[in-house]
Amino acid sequence: MKNTLAVFENFKIRRIYDEKSETWFFSVVDIIAVLTEQREHKKAQSYWTTLKNRLKEEGSEVVTKCDQLKMEASDGKKYLTDAANPETLLRLIQSVPSPKAEPIKLWLAKVGYERMQDMADPARSLDRAREYWQQHGRSEKWIQQRMMGQETRNKLTDYWKDHDIKKEEEYAILTNIIHQEWSDLTVKDHKDIKGLKTQNLRDHMSEAELIFTALAELSTRQIAETMEAAGMEENKIAGKKGGGIAKKARLDLEEKTGRKVVTTDNYLSPQKSLRKLNGGKKQR
Repeated sequence: MKNTLAVFENFKIRRIYDEKSETWFFSVVDIIAVLTEQREHKKAQSYWTTLKNRLKEEGSEVVTKCDQLKMEASDGKKYLTDAANPETLLRLIQSVPSPKAEPIKLWLAKVGYERMQDMADPARSLDRAREYWQQHGRSEKWIQQRMMGQETRNKLTDYWKDHDIKKEEEYAILTNIIHQEWSDLTVKDHKDIKGLKTQNLRDHMSEAELIFTALAELSTRQIAETMEAAGMEENKIAGKKGGGIAKKARLDLEEKTGRKVVTTDNYLSPQKSLRKLNGGKKQR
């Protein structure tokens, strides 16, 4: 996990990026400080403690979905701190009467979480994604494949959600199993060979990589449905079988064409890509 600071109206907000789940986790008390316009950490912490107790009494899942992650405090040391992903933060923000509620939602969208707006209007997400990819030079063929792949992914995660897969880390583990099975690479290794850090791997896949990822996830879902897979162990089995189907197709294509499906190609700017592939050092 990578610790970073973000700033909203001169409020410093601690956050951690989890590469496995490709998710940002924000310090809850820092968000509370913004919502209550309270710059004294102890007072913001006191407000959060009171709110947390009230939410627990009401049976809210917001508190249980917060994680304890180590974040750096003002004294330079790292302590376990309540942290939440953007979905949980959205629900938390709705529990705090504050004129800062809407601005902080928009800010969170800009610093890495567009889905806060998309939850209310999914079509907005698709339009923004298409515009983003167009601005970054993707072809219409690539964009169509990317969006079709996302729909396949969404159907799989919907199945998992309905069959006892709840935690972010469980989604990441299953995704990695499927990916490693079809590509012979973990998600992290695949990102590494493309020189990626916090970027979304799928946004830097070739058309072929997108197709085989979608085939693996489609196969996994259909196998899971046939097995009526529930829970981690059964869905792991479905993931390996689904990924295996895509792997067989990949190996067959590579044999026929003499070309590898997985490549180092990415959509980073040439200079940025070169720096990343060389360990972040600037080239002279």
